[in-house]
Amino acid sequence: TDVVLKHRGTIDKYMGDCIMAFWNAPVDDREHASHACEAALEMRRRLLELNQRLEEEARIENKPFQRIEIGIGINTGDCCVGNMGSAQRFDYSVLGDEVNLASRLEGQSKTYGVDIVVGQNTSAQIQGFALLELDLIRAKGKNKPVRIFALVGDGTLLETPEFKELGQYHEAMLSSYRDRQWEETKKLIEKCRSCDSAQKHKALYDLYLSRALAFESNPPALDWDGVYVALTK
Repeated sequence: TDVVLKHRGTIDKYMGDCIMAFWNAPVDDREHASHACEAALEMRRRLLELNQRLEEEARIENKPFQRIEIGIGINTGDCCVGNMGSAQRFDYSVLGDEVNLASRLEGQSKTYGVDIVVGQNTSAQIQGFALLELDLIRAKGKNKPVRIFALVGDGTLLETPEFKELGQYHEAMLSSYRDRQWEETKKLIEKCRSCDSAQKHKALYDLYLSRALAFESNPPALDWDGVYVALTK
């Protein structure tokens, strides 16, 4: 909550273990997409500090340690914003397809093994962030496919030689995959792994390797467009 408010966000509601927040209302914010991404990255940093503290407490008390992990979905678009409800009770909230898609993107964090997933509208409005394209997907309940990205870091990471090299191999891997070049895709996956020294994206490259192997033995239909159809929210 503190992180959202610090980066000019508005808390919408708490739903179980979920925080829903939005930007650019009630006060206009020209940099709303960037502020949402900055908030997500600070949440990651704060969670790392929390886990380190909890792990130390567990060690001192000789108790098992269970790491806390989160998934974040960020999307940008036109929404209906205002007081929603009835004469008896209402909340200041947001509604619309773009809001629903943000929720779907959060759900895909598990699929791709990343903690922050942003939609193509958000990626088009931000600069100075390190992004890796994850996939072209058709989210559950949606007809139009969208490109989704992992928010890997800020501008500092973006300018490192290591990330630039990873980005080049990663882009080539996706291009090869969509061109049905399965052998080349597998080679490029290994190049990506070698650039990903901390193995932060191991689950992502495991996913694409399994897809390439599956398509090698059972090729997709001739009209396959590279779109992944998400079966879960």
